[in-house]
Parts: sequence; C-alpha cells; structure tokens
Amino acid sequence: MALMPIFALMQFTSQIVEQAVEALSSFPGIGKRTALRLVMYLMNRPEIEVTHLADALIKLKTELHLCKRCGTVSDQEYCDICRDPRRDETLICVVEDFSDLMAIEATAQFKGTYHVLGGLISPMEGIGPSDLNIEAILQRVKEEGPKEVILALSATVEGDTTLYYVAKKLNEFDVVVSNIARGISVGGELEYVDEITLGRSLLQRTQYTIN
Repeated sequence: MALMPIFALMQFTSQIVEQAVEALSSFPGIGKRTALRLVMYLMNRPEIEVTHLADALIKLKTELHLCKRCGTVSDQEYCDICRDPRRDETLICVVEDFSDLMAIEATAQFKGTYHVLGGLISPMEGIGPSDLNIEAILQRVKEEGPKEVILALSATVEGDTTLYYVAKKLNEFDVVVSNIARGISVGGELEYVDEITLGRSLLQRTQYTIN
C-alpha cells in the first residue's frame, strides 16, 4: 500500500491559508509545497502589493477581450499592435495563440501585424477549422490586401495540419504564403523556442506551396 504524501497529512492552522494554498496549487507546474512558499511570501508583503496583485488577476477576467482585428487579447477594442502606425500592414503573421505572439515579439525580428487562430486543428480533441479564427484571416486578406502571410505554427502534427488547411484557403487570394524555417525541432512548440532560433526561423522563412 502506497504511503500518503507527508504534505497531504499536514494540518493547517488557518482555513484561509489552506484555501490560498489550494488555489495556487491548481496552477500548472505548482505543487502544494511551492504554493505554501508563495502564500508565506505574500503574507509577509505589504498589503498594497497583495491588493495590487489581486486587482491585476481580477482584471484578467473582467477587462480583457479579443482584438476585433487580429484576435489577440487586448484591453481595448483593438490591441496596441494593430493600432501602432509603425507596423508594416503588408505582412501578417499567423500564430496559434497569444503566447506564440509574445514569443515572436521577443525576437524583435518581426515588424508586421499578427493574426491569432486561437488553437490548432486537432480531430483527436474535436477541434475543427470552424472552431478557430480562420475565416477572419481570410476576410482580412480579402479586405486589407497584404503582400505576405507568414504561417508561424508549431512543428507538430496539429501545426502542420493547420498550416496546410490555412495555406490551401489562402491560395484563393493574390498573396504570398510562407512558413517559418524549420530550425525548430519537430514536435516543438513556438512558445518554448529560444529567441535567437525563432528569430532566424522568421528571417529564413520560405514560400509555402500546396502540392
């Protein structure tokens, strides 16, 4: 019979502390020991700091919405990137989600605009093209007439499936469709790729053709 973890047997002296530990340990990668250390840290911080943190977390759910143009998270109708006049609007970089957008921004190699799909096609998980922000990118290309659409998707089965589907749809328009160079290992996700590798992959992108 397996022994119950020692932490599971621990009796808290406060229900408030226990609830805080339970809440933080629900985060990915945070176990109860780490959660307890975080709670102890917060207990020793000034009240104004903890209040500021709580307010920031609440605003994530109450004040964020999706940019009407590109689909990334924004606290305004249009995100800061879409409203930036310095951006090259002839280039659109298609990404899976907000974390991939931020990973590309961290490279400082891309000065165009973005389009967030909100996921990847995955029949195993019941996610089809209609569940993603694909029709919106087709509408953008039709209305805005960009010169190039870069498909910056993860080198996974789902990423390749989505890349092929979107590229095939974009073939109906007079626009260059390219994908990032595969300096990224097969099975790798963009948000975990280092900035140098990802930046080079963008600069060395190649035109994508449907066979």
